[in-house]
Amino acid sequence: MKKWWNLLIMGIIVLALAACGSNVTTKPSGKTSNYPTKPIVFVAPSGAGGGWDLTARAITKVLSETNLVKQTMTVENKPGGGGAVFIAEYATQDKNNDYKLFVNSPPIIINNLKAEGNSPFGYKDTTPLAQLTKDFGAIVVKADSKFQSLSQLLEAIKQNPKSVTVAGGSAPGSMDHLIAILPIYKSGIDPKVVKYVSYDGGGEAMAALLGGNADVIATDASSVGEYVKAGKVRVLAVSASERLGGALKDAPTLKELGIDAEFTIWRGVFGPKQMSADAKKFWEDTFKKLSEHEKWKEELKKQGWEAEYRGSEEFTKFLQEQEQQISDMLKSLGMHK
Repeated sequence: MKKWWNLLIMGIIVLALAACGSNVTTKPSGKTSNYPTKPIVFVAPSGAGGGWDLTARAITKVLSETNLVKQTMTVENKPGGGGAVFIAEYATQDKNNDYKLFVNSPPIIINNLKAEGNSPFGYKDTTPLAQLTKDFGAIVVKADSKFQSLSQLLEAIKQNPKSVTVAGGSAPGSMDHLIAILPIYKSGIDPKVVKYVSYDGGGEAMAALLGGNADVIATDASSVGEYVKAGKVRVLAVSASERLGGALKDAPTLKELGIDAEFTIWRGVFGPKQMSADAKKFWEDTFKKLSEHEKWKEELKKQGWEAEYRGSEEFTKFLQEQEQQISDMLKSLGMHK
């Protein structure tokens, strides 16, 4: 009898322990992600030395120096079609590759919306992770130009559009062209009548201006400071929300001149469309820490870039807003797909 009773007690204990064990396994494990576990590639969809390339190399350099990322990081250049060739490959072949990120800017929107040279893929085929820098457009003339103000330039275009040669370092319908026509479009002038000449990069456009082959150029504000200091050019307006500092402190904003418009030339980092939740969380946290780190601020100063951090959600919302702005301008040019 005693033996039977002991067996019964032991059976109850075993069942209780089994039930407890079962309860433990049904609870969340609380296991933390170990991403990343292997080397990471940052792609610059352009040749070496361009804005995307410099940004990708600056990001990986500081992430490594600060030990925010312990895995090896490399930068690959994938030029072609202003980024269109790379994103077509990325959106179809790397859509769930957590170990390949890329740097981009407004062309990821422009190339997807414009009719000529259209890319079927855009930022919606990716996971926007973070915006890290900002720049603005600038409307620039030679120091001895007859155009002393933006209003004089706009009046000349209005009176005789073909009498003014506007130049930029990108193709018709691309970023410099859109910066050039922004104040024109917002002033009620048909941008399709503007004489726009494209050059292969901002450097060539500046050379055309200084050589007398263009009356005005549209370019990024950060590239003209040295020319302003040297007394070679004047900036009629910038597309910022408020005046910039340094050499461009005297350049008015479009809004100051009564034109309700601004345009940000941002640079940010994107991941694959089907990025895992663990990888997305890691990069959101990491880029936030990067944006606040002194070494990153030093790098921005060294490169002459302005900081502007937007996390994934805010960055995505901003891209949606800029997409609408770019769409409206391309439609005004008759260049929307």
